[in-house]
Amino acid sequence: MQKNQRARRLLSSAAAFGIASIVLAGCSSSSGTGSAQDATPVSGGTLVYASGDAEPSCLDPHVGGNYPQALVASQYLESLFTKDSEGKIIPWLAESTEVSEDGLTRTITLREGITFTDGSKLTAQAVKANIEHLQDPNTASSTGYLAVGKVDQVKVLDERTAELKLSAPDNALLESLSMPWTAIQSPTALERDQATNCASPVGTGPFKVESWEHQQAVNLVRNEDYVPPVADPSRTQPTAYLDGITWRFIPEAATRYAALASGEVDVIDNAQPDTIASAAQGGTLGHLDAPRPGASNRLELNSSKAPFNDAKVREAFIRSVDVNAGISSLFFDTTQRSYSLLSSVEPLGISDEALFTADPAKANSLLDQAGWTERDAAGYRAKDGKRLSVTFPVSTNQSVPAEQSLFEQFQASAKAVGFEVKIELLDLSSWYGALAEHDYDLVSAPYTKVGPSVLRILYHSDSTVPAPSGYFANNAQVKNPALDKLLIEAEQTDDEAQRAQLYAQAQKIVLEGYYVLPLYDQQNHFLYGAQVKGMGATTSVSSPIYTDVFLAK
Repeated sequence: MQKNQRARRLLSSAAAFGIASIVLAGCSSSSGTGSAQDATPVSGGTLVYASGDAEPSCLDPHVGGNYPQALVASQYLESLFTKDSEGKIIPWLAESTEVSEDGLTRTITLREGITFTDGSKLTAQAVKANIEHLQDPNTASSTGYLAVGKVDQVKVLDERTAELKLSAPDNALLESLSMPWTAIQSPTALERDQATNCASPVGTGPFKVESWEHQQAVNLVRNEDYVPPVADPSRTQPTAYLDGITWRFIPEAATRYAALASGEVDVIDNAQPDTIASAAQGGTLGHLDAPRPGASNRLELNSSKAPFNDAKVREAFIRSVDVNAGISSLFFDTTQRSYSLLSSVEPLGISDEALFTADPAKANSLLDQAGWTERDAAGYRAKDGKRLSVTFPVSTNQSVPAEQSLFEQFQASAKAVGFEVKIELLDLSSWYGALAEHDYDLVSAPYTKVGPSVLRILYHSDSTVPAPSGYFANNAQVKNPALDKLLIEAEQTDDEAQRAQLYAQAQKIVLEGYYVLPLYDQQNHFLYGAQVKGMGATTSVSSPIYTDVFLAK
């Protein structure tokens, strides 16, 4: 959201948009028997959700800040802003906001009558406490920490009004404040020690954390006192229909799907492409496709060390792999090839197919030019007796088996031009460790953030420095002063056309530098049983919320 060049601009109450704008199906699509609301809503029952992601180490998304946290935290925490059906940022817990002419003061007015599940009121002091919690190094935040990095100070003007003083204009701030990683928690609860708050965060959402059985499930129960920030007069009750949600963790894809097919669970995520296609044909399961905002799913090439510190070698690797053939054979039309740094839901993304066309002949020529002219006994290229070898750690929690098979295809085709690709299948903790130690040449590292400002987090040279959590986002290790300048200007301008132009120029530098191989949107597929009704509403980061979901009897 931008400020008007002539006057202060007010972002008004979400109620003015109508409740239809709050149903965020515009960033997702549903299909299958269970997708339509073809039954009268009924209360009761506990939905069983099975996730293929690694169990979070903390249920407070301020700590760290990965997508599995966002999925579960969206059920019990709410953000100041959200997206409407057209993808525009609108108030949620906030009632309105305005920004000063110089862009350095953001004033947020909160809604009345909102309470946390511990009974405390939502006030401006809560906004101050939450932003300070995100910025506290002891919180060890990454996503949230980066999102509010330009907030210098929060002043409480009155019970419902907070004033954010910024170090520089930030036209992405409202996008940042729409995410679960910056969601508002009870300031009283935040005063507890971190271990306690990790186990039972306190929010304003439709559910609350009842218990956490580690390595088994997070048990959520309905918040009986829930007051939707924007009421829907068509609903039969303001609170959630479900009594609760049992949030299980089943890492193996086949086991997870079998549990859904047998009725043991109601919803699964990280579905395999073949099972998605099968479900669509069978018609007995529903399918929610909700592409994540921010970055596309991509391979990042570590340009800080050999061999990918040479642009010719980076391009040679990218030209050596046939992404399209792999997607066609492995993904059953459940995704489309991307040639962009940004998700298909981000309107400011640019795409350049010509840069990423498979061309083994050109790859061979580029490697010759780069001096990799020797061949060892195994057929790999070498220079000065050293093999052209790259390490590729893969998170088994974040890459479904189909994606791992795609990477194996890359490994085989890259070998044909002389690359040795060492794929290392790692659990999430070991994978994060490899990234922290820069122990990789290639990596697929999903990053979700609302809006094109994700480009600054991923490619500005400042992002080669770790956040307090130890995580850094610039895995390609791009350090380009001209790019840095473009990304900063893009975040500070109040001119929408200029913003788009600056981001286009920035993307062009990264794409043409062959720092990244775009693949497809971050895969975000959910399958659910026919008894599950009302699926489709998602938060700004495409994580389903279950306020409107019910179990048909």
